[in-house]
Amino acid sequence: MTQYHRSMPESEQQARISAFQQRLEKSRVDGALILQKADMFYYSGTAQQGWLYIPAEGKPLLMVFKDFDRAGAESGLEQVISLVSPKDIPATLSGFGCKAPKILGLELDVISANQYLLFQKIFPGSTLMDISMEIRLQRAVKSNYEIGLMRESSRMADKVAAKVPELIREGQTEIEFAGLLEAYARSLGHQGLIRMRMWDNDLFYGHIMAGPGAAVPSSFASPTGGMGVNPSIAQGPGFNIIRRNESVLVDYVFVLNGYTSDHTRIFCMGTLPDDLLRAHEAMLEIQERVKREALPGTITGEIYQMMMSEAEAKGYKDTFMGAGDRRIRFTGHGIGLELDEFPFIAQGQTLALEKGMVIALEPKVVMPGKGVVGIENTLLVTDQGLESLTRYDDKITLI
Repeated sequence: MTQYHRSMPESEQQARISAFQQRLEKSRVDGALILQKADMFYYSGTAQQGWLYIPAEGKPLLMVFKDFDRAGAESGLEQVISLVSPKDIPATLSGFGCKAPKILGLELDVISANQYLLFQKIFPGSTLMDISMEIRLQRAVKSNYEIGLMRESSRMADKVAAKVPELIREGQTEIEFAGLLEAYARSLGHQGLIRMRMWDNDLFYGHIMAGPGAAVPSSFASPTGGMGVNPSIAQGPGFNIIRRNESVLVDYVFVLNGYTSDHTRIFCMGTLPDDLLRAHEAMLEIQERVKREALPGTITGEIYQMMMSEAEAKGYKDTFMGAGDRRIRFTGHGIGLELDEFPFIAQGQTLALEKGMVIALEPKVVMPGKGVVGIENTLLVTDQGLESLTRYDDKITLI
């Protein structure tokens, strides 16, 4: 008989539900219907297919299409039932004593237009309201339980970085080396899937690129792109050959028990030109300043402007966070169950840092025709500044 297991402590789940209900009440939303898998897991403890209704007052109800037995075993919620059709949700809620919501919250940032139109028909007497901002703001501040999981994920990310010198060889293709490193990551428990909230963005483990290949732009929301293995992917490692005296970018996401750690290190077999070495040191200096000054209450957009000014003062105005007119307009992002969580260290952002937020800070220099240098660490916001959860040496590893 298959043995399913429950991972989330009951106290953690109750705290999440209670905090969300307070947000619903403050927003004057009668209840929220959770559909997206990351949000479903955050509140219910399972990512099985179904619909989670959280009322502003009362007990949540998890209605499961597939798989009911597994969802019941994984979730710590008291009310878990089997349900075939979403059309039966209103009657089901009524049967559990839930009043028809006058205002129903939905994750309008991620559900499709067809889903929205369907729920308009299912709840004709309800006003549908976007509740995604409240969900994302709650998820941005991690609990001690979540921080513990992210510390362990970061420890695994460090182990992957430490494995690079053992696996990399001159003459390998990027994709050959990536396969070896990814296999090692899987052996450590990497779940494989990297969740992203941004529509139509996919990422497989991360980016391993060497030399000029790392500076090839792509559509992916990252300072680096890479050729990839074909135009349908058009990012990440490809068939470019890894050579001596070129920078090798290893920008990998480790996901353990659902929680991510984002981590970039630069490796080189031999040595690098002085301009790349200087650029890397400049990125480390920018990182250290942010770690000191990014205290709770600091506005994220102001951190971005400070980093941009520092990069310009050091001579990297045109190569910081990409090259050309379409380089990205952020220097860091929140992480957790998804790779792109709040807060964003980005132009125009007004969200203030809070103790317990976890961000991936990634100052990088992209030099077309030469390569990429820079750093990325997973950092916890504390009263003393940013604490790095990833600990592998930030300096370029020369092999």
